[in-house]
Amino acid sequence: MERIRIDYNKCTGCRRCEIACSLSHVLDTINPRKARIRVMKEGDQFFPVIAGPFTDAACNSKGILVLGGMVYDQCALCRASCPTKPTIFREPDTDIPLKCDFCMLLDQPGPSCVKWCTFGALTLVEE
Repeated sequence: MERIRIDYNKCTGCRRCEIACSLSHVLDTINPRKARIRVMKEGDQFFPVIAGPFTDAACNSKGILVLGGMVYDQCALCRASCPTKPTIFREPDTDIPLKCDFCMLLDQPGPSCVKWCTFGALTLVEE
């Protein structure tokens, strides 16, 4: 099974992944609030966070993380990979939880966020 690996050191904060995800789920409309990935920032570091079961993330829930002035348990970086934690993204109009579907709705191989990430912060790995 393929998963999305996130390399936080390579993320520049361009947010192309948010745009790609948004376009994949709300056709012909850019609305990052409906994306299944969000790029958070703390200081000079960017943190792409994917809501869905397709991330390659190890459990690191022992501490807290402050991103953009908001305090999260460290599960914020892999929350949707964990069966015991709810997603942190919700559809703004319906409040339905948003989870990565690997762009399964489109007739394309692989997720749009990985394709649009030109800096290599998002890559596919085989599990």
